[in-house]
Amino acid sequence: MSVPLLEAQGLVRHFVVRRSVFGTPTATVQAVDGVSFSVAAGETLALVGESGSGKSTIGRLVLRLIEPTAGAVRFEGRNVLALDERELRGFRRRAQLVFQDPYASLNPRMTIAAILAEPLALHDVVPPARRRERVYELLEMVGLEARFARRYPHEFSGGQRQRVAIARALAVEPKLIVCDEPVSALDVSVRSQVLNLLRDLQRQLGLAYIFISHDLAVVKHIADRVAVMYLGRIVEDAAAEELFRGPRHPYSRALLSAIPVPRPRARRERQILQGDVPSAIDPPAGCHLHLRCAHAVERCRIERPLLTPEAGGGHATACHRWTELPPAGSVTPADAPSPALDRLVAAFSGAADVRAGGGVDTVETEFAGRAGPASVR
Repeated sequence: MSVPLLEAQGLVRHFVVRRSVFGTPTATVQAVDGVSFSVAAGETLALVGESGSGKSTIGRLVLRLIEPTAGAVRFEGRNVLALDERELRGFRRRAQLVFQDPYASLNPRMTIAAILAEPLALHDVVPPARRRERVYELLEMVGLEARFARRYPHEFSGGQRQRVAIARALAVEPKLIVCDEPVSALDVSVRSQVLNLLRDLQRQLGLAYIFISHDLAVVKHIADRVAVMYLGRIVEDAAAEELFRGPRHPYSRALLSAIPVPRPRARRERQILQGDVPSAIDPPAGCHLHLRCAHAVERCRIERPLLTPEAGGGHATACHRWTELPPAGSVTPADAPSPALDRLVAAFSGAADVRAGGGVDTVETEFAGRAGPASVR
């Protein structure tokens, strides 16, 4: 059996939010609570869940941007937490991060050429004489012209700035990129272009992604595997196609039932969780979801469910009762067809999913059926 590119075991991260006058912690946020997962080379693992579930914290823990309270992280078989300063710099060359807001992550006082040349010089990727040429190559890789190298970040659109951020991550030739909601701040048309770019780069360079998102339609398009998080824990982990076809955990079912159906008058059976998300400062005992779950029993209130894979591996679920739950809700078609609507849909879907005249690939999205070509930004 091959060694995973990245492996996290029992990650825990607590943040002290309040101390006594003597400095003793009196309130602690349990941001990540015993999370384990692995990522193979060339694979995309998506972390999904609502705000505050610990997704971004995990991304920073595996890159050792913050130190875990407990647990272990291994990259290519080496313990990342045991690396000294020199070894950690070498690890950072192999694992990079793309932030959510490209404008905030790019230095406004530096040109694009200087931004892309900085990691080349820091890690001595290419000789000084070749750095300008390498900057131009990186820009071309992400679909930007070499002449843009003299510009500053404020002179670009949001989609172009995110392409620059991706080029900066690629500069050091990494094997793993953590994408922390890289398209959530972009327009839908630009979002599809950036997703296509990430997918093309993965095929060309053999990259592995940890893709953090709250947009399930985006996740379905790009992910190989999906890990669903709730209040600092992974509650379900499965292949993307399998998870979207048949979610098992009550929280996963509630998330997927909220995806809009791209067919007018069609209905999806909603599974709405009652109440609010508990505070991470004082999470409930047992299963964190039991206060909001309609299927909870006494065992759920006192015993933490383990993330247990089914026989033969693959689909893992942290729920005591998932085998007893009824099948997940399905989409109910419209009661009567609409000839006018059918003609309208046919008119707009005839040329979908082909290369546009301007050379931009189109992409199917969960929320819009088939999208046509979008202008480059």
